[in-house]
Amino acid sequence: MPPTLASLVHHSALKLTVRAGEDRLDVPVRWAHASELADPVPYMEGGELLLITALKLDAEDPEAMRRYVRRLAGAGVVGLGFAVGVHYEDIPEALVRAAEGEGLPLLEVPRRTPFLAISKAVSAAIAAEQYRAVTAGFAAQRELTKQALTDGPEGLLRALAGQVDGWAALYDASGAVVAVAPEWAERRAGRLTGDVDRLRDRPAPASAVVGGEDRVELHSLGTGRRARAALAVGTAAALGTTERYAVHSAIALLTLTTERSRSLHAAEQRIGAAVLRMLLAGECDHARAVAGDLYGGLLDAPFRLILAESASASAARARVEGAVSAVGAVGAVEEAAGAGAGAGARAGAGAADPGRGGNAAARGGGARSGAGADRAGPGAAAGPGGGAVEAGRAVMGAAVAVGSGGDLLGQLVEVVEAAAARAGEAVLVVPDGERLVVLAVDGGAAVEACGEFATALEASRAAGPDAVSAAASTSVAAPVSVEEEELVVGLSAPAGPIAAAAAYKQAEQALSVARRRGRCLVEHEELAAGSVLPLLGDDAVRAFADSLLRPLREHDATGRGDLVASLRAWLSRHGQWDAAAADLGVHRHTLRYRMRRVEEIVGRSLDDPDVRMELWLALKATAAAGE
Repeated sequence: MPPTLASLVHHSALKLTVRAGEDRLDVPVRWAHASELADPVPYMEGGELLLITALKLDAEDPEAMRRYVRRLAGAGVVGLGFAVGVHYEDIPEALVRAAEGEGLPLLEVPRRTPFLAISKAVSAAIAAEQYRAVTAGFAAQRELTKQALTDGPEGLLRALAGQVDGWAALYDASGAVVAVAPEWAERRAGRLTGDVDRLRDRPAPASAVVGGEDRVELHSLGTGRRARAALAVGTAAALGTTERYAVHSAIALLTLTTERSRSLHAAEQRIGAAVLRMLLAGECDHARAVAGDLYGGLLDAPFRLILAESASASAARARVEGAVSAVGAVGAVEEAAGAGAGAGARAGAGAADPGRGGNAAARGGGARSGAGADRAGPGAAAGPGGGAVEAGRAVMGAAVAVGSGGDLLGQLVEVVEAAAARAGEAVLVVPDGERLVVLAVDGGAAVEACGEFATALEASRAAGPDAVSAAASTSVAAPVSVEEEELVVGLSAPAGPIAAAAAYKQAEQALSVARRRGRCLVEHEELAAGSVLPLLGDDAVRAFADSLLRPLREHDATGRGDLVASLRAWLSRHGQWDAAAADLGVHRHTLRYRMRRVEEIVGRSLDDPDVRMELWLALKATAAAGE
């Protein structure tokens, strides 16, 4: 305990006597100071025991003493010590009455007790209290370290809650509660997610104090520019010295659990790159052997492959796709409308290059690993009989660290990793420059969180800037709007390790469709189900349709026959002359003449099934565009 007026009164060597304020002796004394100034208030900080002999005071003037004592009390002086036998044989009655009126403790100091003895007693008590606090702080640090090593963050939080006589909670990178102790504080911790989000937006390290039912201190965790986690400590009153030591120790220990050494991080990068490269090359057994227990059961159960891309990469690819010829665009439609990618997939992961950065995360398996690699060429097909190694050369360029800034790819990483951590799932996240490759459990929390993030992002795009703040109230971390930045995501169908290359191809196809449609996320299963008509909304397909059908429309505009309508009716009846002619209300010979004119004008034979298919798609594309 810090020194109090009561402890000084009970000090046997000081022989102090209480003359006023007997009911206020339990107040702590920060220091003992002697001053004979008529107005010492400008030199007071509050919490002092002021020692005087009344050398320059008219201690017998009641009005002067009331003003003097009132100013001392207003400045936070906790007590007044009056030395008798120096200038006054006894404490003047005016001073006693003034002290009683203000409730200021007044102590009589005998002549044989020097002020220096009182100052030494206060100093010794303060030093003893500080030593006790430091000793208790070291003991708390040892206990917290022990709990962190044996029971992890949960054990550390339990120990910290006991040390501060309150509660403690740990939040992940998305602002969600990861652990709390004791359990009854879970609801209180959940109400602070908004405050945690605001804290995370500030450069680390950062802290804040939040009022409410308790006094809550929030501290960011991490050594980078962006916080990796946050700690909340709730108490009934402000923290003392010992409690402060405990909190600082907890911050240091939790920071160590969220930050990895560079050497360990580089090793995890190589492991992550190798595992993904082997999976995409079809070397599943080798991938399992390298991964060990790092990814839990991720490599033994169906997973989804998620491929995400930032705006700049999307724009570059969109420019390339815009230059594709009309016929080639229809070929792309045919490919995207196919149900699967089979074993022939463009995929792969280049050799790991830990010196060039990169980051992969495995949650649930107890580790995080990353990959950076040299970008290879466009990749080769890996058929069932060979060429599997070639499938491992299309991915993993020089990666920039993801998750440290406000970019959408970084936010997606945080959301996916946080969801996986809360659900106890394993997830493999491998940044690839402006792309991101994710392997997540099929039907798991990480895949669901990715979908919810994309939904919230699409809503913010549609509704404008205000949607970001609205999305902040949902359970998913709201995407932070980045000016002119967009995100497109492709999601494969469920696959096993043996079909990882095919899953990568599926995700690429879905990503390409999402980019063309202006969607944030497209699942590959959407491409194989339902109608092919939504795929015809692409600008390149409409341009192809317009160029193919324009000569026929120009012919019809002269009033010499309705070739476009006749072609549509004939194709819809699968070339059956009588049925198509009946639909048009013309003779079948008239229809035959019109179809010969179509062949002459487009310069193609309707006996060719490819020509009929292209003409039908062109008609459907123009119908979808309302032309």
